[in-house]
Amino acid sequence: MKSASRYDCLVIGGGHNGLVTAACLAQAGKSVCVLERRHVLGGCAATERLWPGYKVSTAAYVISLLPPDLMRQLRLKQYGLTILPRNPSSFTPLLDGRSLLMGPDRRQTQAEIAKFSERDAQRYPDYEALLERVAAVLEPALTRTAPDPLPIPAHWRKIGVSKRIRDTARMWELYQSLGQLGEDLPAALELLTGAARPLLERWFEAEVLRATLATDAVIGAFASISSPGTAYVLLHHVMGEAGGARGIWGYVQGGMGGLADALEGACRDLGVEIRREAEVTRILTEEGRVQGVLLADHRVLEAPVVASSIDARQTFLRFLQPESLPSQFRQAVEAIDYASASAKINLALGEAPNFICCPSTGVAPHHHGTMHICPSLDYLERAYDDAKYGRPSAEPILEITMPTSVDRTIAPEGKHILSMFVQFAPYRLAQGTWDDIKEDFADRCVQLLGQYAPNVPGAVEHRQVLSPLDLERTYGLTGGNIMQGAMTLNQLYCLRPVLGWADHRSPIRGLYLCGAASHPGGGVMGVCGRNAAAEILRDG
Repeated sequence: MKSASRYDCLVIGGGHNGLVTAACLAQAGKSVCVLERRHVLGGCAATERLWPGYKVSTAAYVISLLPPDLMRQLRLKQYGLTILPRNPSSFTPLLDGRSLLMGPDRRQTQAEIAKFSERDAQRYPDYEALLERVAAVLEPALTRTAPDPLPIPAHWRKIGVSKRIRDTARMWELYQSLGQLGEDLPAALELLTGAARPLLERWFEAEVLRATLATDAVIGAFASISSPGTAYVLLHHVMGEAGGARGIWGYVQGGMGGLADALEGACRDLGVEIRREAEVTRILTEEGRVQGVLLADHRVLEAPVVASSIDARQTFLRFLQPESLPSQFRQAVEAIDYASASAKINLALGEAPNFICCPSTGVAPHHHGTMHICPSLDYLERAYDDAKYGRPSAEPILEITMPTSVDRTIAPEGKHILSMFVQFAPYRLAQGTWDDIKEDFADRCVQLLGQYAPNVPGAVEHRQVLSPLDLERTYGLTGGNIMQGAMTLNQLYCLRPVLGWADHRSPIRGLYLCGAASHPGGGVMGVCGRNAAAEILRDG
């Protein structure tokens, strides 16, 4: 395809949301160019060949939230996207020789829980059913553009009659949806606003079950399980059905970059131009209107529309001149919370982990899903206590996956990839720098896993450590925040990214947000990108 210098739309960032935006606009007949700073597409959902014979999902590692209708719209399966289910889906080993194995088979899961509590085994289906009912009712609000219903000062933004009518209709739809919950409404409100710990303590008595479920409330967040708002993150994790059923997470065959590959195929067949190693340094504007972008190599690309899939801080504070934006908008963007405490460690192993509680030779069922190192709620709290004072957790929370347990296309025969997503590793340290301490911290994490599976430390053949600082540098994530902004109550729905601008638009005409910085936020969903495209097309 011959490169042009003028397009209907430029998309900054070749992550999955940026590619979705590009494909949806191209389907509507727009000429689109995607500009990716790195050599690889996918953003955090990328596959990289770190070591000979290995294809590693370096950042994001599982998928569920991508809507099936979006996959059908873009024909992603025809372009090679294959999602491999995980069964069992969760394994929590304990040092006393016991373990908890959970998955989509309800009877087997109940039998596992009954090893710790008969009462919990009986209650667990009711807990799952509640989350699924609430998720089913609220999901439409997540898959549509968020409204701007609050009475902002008139000089902040002029909102036309048609948008006010749409926003009123969206709020009425949400009101009616909440009405469908009936007697579940109080529980739903607690899930939306409350803390995970008291909720789980009321439901269950077994510490291992409580802790296993609680990890979903803090992964990717810098928060205690006792903090208001963490219960919503529990709910967020059961929204998707890409894994085959609601709340079931899967691996992408060939690594998470398989999604980017499929989206790239769809984009190219729709006529989208994709430029790798094309770093944007400035968004060009004139009289409050987008004109295009300036690249690092000093080339200028023109377009009346620019959709940015990178975070709000970079989009508005780095790529625009200060005088381009209203002062109150800049102040609101400056106040966005990017607090982060996540690290990622990727290991190449010569053999599968051999857990003391479940001895095995080679791959066993408990290797299929997420392996949790988090024996109790107090363990999770102590891990957070360290981080809130700027110290990496002495005993971190480990969410471990081994995609080679179900996908043999990503590593040499007999070898395995172990992905360790770690909480809590605070971006801001009280002492030292992450460049100085990250390898020691990774040693600590590997040694911790070694307490449960003693063969792991000696089986490590290759290692990649991504500190919060590395996540910021590599993927352009401010503060290393994988959600492009904390998923807290003051930064969700009509408040994301900032009050008065939840509909992907900005004070610069023609400049839109299409990534996780916008509603509904983080996760490999593609919804941010699709909704942004819909609003761009609405504006003509």
